[in-house]
Amino acid sequence: MSFLSATLSRVKPSPTIAMTAKAAELKAAGRDVIGLSAGEPDFDTPQNIKDAAVAAIAAGKTKYTAPDGIPELKQAVCAKMKRDHGLDYTPAQISVGTGGKQTLYNALMATMNDGDEVIIPAPYWVSYPDMVLLAGGTPVVVETTLASSFKLAAEQLEAAITPRTKWFIFNSPSNPTGAGYSRDELKALTDVLMRHPHVWIMSDDMYEHLAYDGFEFCTPAEVEPGLYGRTLTCNGVSKAYAMTGWRIGYAAGPVELISAMRKIQSQSTSNPCSISQWAAVEALNGTQDFLAPNNETFKRRRDLVVRMLDEIDGITCPTPEGAFYVYPSIAGLIGKTTPAGTFIENDEAFATALLEEADVAVVFGAAFGLSPNFRVSYATSDAALTEACARIQRFCASLR
Repeated sequence: MSFLSATLSRVKPSPTIAMTAKAAELKAAGRDVIGLSAGEPDFDTPQNIKDAAVAAIAAGKTKYTAPDGIPELKQAVCAKMKRDHGLDYTPAQISVGTGGKQTLYNALMATMNDGDEVIIPAPYWVSYPDMVLLAGGTPVVVETTLASSFKLAAEQLEAAITPRTKWFIFNSPSNPTGAGYSRDELKALTDVLMRHPHVWIMSDDMYEHLAYDGFEFCTPAEVEPGLYGRTLTCNGVSKAYAMTGWRIGYAAGPVELISAMRKIQSQSTSNPCSISQWAAVEALNGTQDFLAPNNETFKRRRDLVVRMLDEIDGITCPTPEGAFYVYPSIAGLIGKTTPAGTFIENDEAFATALLEEADVAVVFGAAFGLSPNFRVSYATSDAALTEACARIQRFCASLR
């Protein structure tokens, strides 16, 4: 009899991390692997933010803090929410965690009971369903389509809601598709949610600042103030501020929920790194001037990748509104065979063969709940993207 928890049988390791690790192994063995699997900007953390961290160390700000964040960071989050979305929060309504993932996890752990359902549009970030399962809930996955630009329709949301629905998890711009919901598209969803007052909204806004072609980001509580009291707005500094390793995420919501999340965190990890918190204060309060040039770089890379992948027979690559991912369909490649004899029966077989035979690491679509697709992260250099896409072109052309 295993001494491990039965809960572990309900979840799986992150496929994105697994693919990145496999690519690293091949690189260590001397292979010229180009990794397009990690969701991490290649930009360095801005200098003013690094300077703030160094200053915090010099000032001795190296002790334990309150379990869910220093007052200065909570106040910076409040100011950000007011500045960017016109939403009023007090520090008592703010939770700071070790990355965005922890705030989501804490909220689910604090609220889920057996039988509770969580609506998750697919494709989804790989961790959403597993976090729901760890918290004892049931993921209710609702598939979107390429034809809908991977966006959930109001009718689909309405049909998925039951008396057992506890949460609706919403992510725009999306990981893995980069799809962003316009204000009108989001309003159609919030109109549905207004008719179902027992459903709470978890809005994952991590890619808020990564938006292109004039796309204007908005968040559910901003679009529909009537949802303010049952919305947890989640964000962090990882993506826009190139601070993935600093591990700071935050959430804004009702005091009762935030207090429950604090209780979970106080008995699990306690406070996030004190130095990272002070760096995040500077990220939110300091200059935002680097965001626009960074976005120009990302947009150029997006256009490069979409163009080169769309040239491939059998691949359809939509142009996303934000984030730094594309999610092309390989429907036209299913059933083909690689030169090494691998049969492309699904997107996992495609991604595995692409890595092993063409030295390009991507993540297969089944990991995100919608096939047959794969995810490319274009958060790497133009040169690497050009070479990687050329390899994908040659690999696909060799299929028979």
